[in-house]
Amino acid sequence: MKLFVGKVQPIATEVVRALLAAENIESGAPREVEKDIESVLKNYLEIEREVTERAKDVAERTGRGHGDLNRIRALVADEKGIKVGDDTLDYLLDQVVEIFHHSQNVDEIYCEDVELRRKMAPIFKKHMNADLALDAEARAQIKNLREGTREWDIEYQRQMDLARRKKGLV
Repeated sequence: MKLFVGKVQPIATEVVRALLAAENIESGAPREVEKDIESVLKNYLEIEREVTERAKDVAERTGRGHGDLNRIRALVADEKGIKVGDDTLDYLLDQVVEIFHHSQNVDEIYCEDVELRRKMAPIFKKHMNADLALDAEARAQIKNLREGTREWDIEYQRQMDLARRKKGLV
């Protein structure tokens, strides 16, 4: 699962609506709570971008291949204090719950943190699973190239960018 810039606002809006409707939180300024969530998610995206760039630099400097990139990325992410890959969802849910406890815009929380996470997880999953469809679309466009080659990597990234723009995710 991957978080896209274009999904930040819809996630924040849906989370706040769901939690208010279920009376899990109380707020006199729901739009401000949405902005709090958006700030957490945008901050994550910025740090994740930095992590990815640094991991690419390290892989290039050390002569490691594409296969090592995810491992290097995870190590760099640990240094930055974030989680990537399969741990992204849990990390983001923890961060949003934490912001609820510190936000002046959340007047009251009426349930345990685990319940907040349970309510928010399906919303995050719905919006973050967009990368699976994008990946399939990009791979279909470059099926004539051999995966793992430099040409494949470049064309894959180009096709992913096109698919993201087409779906409004950038």
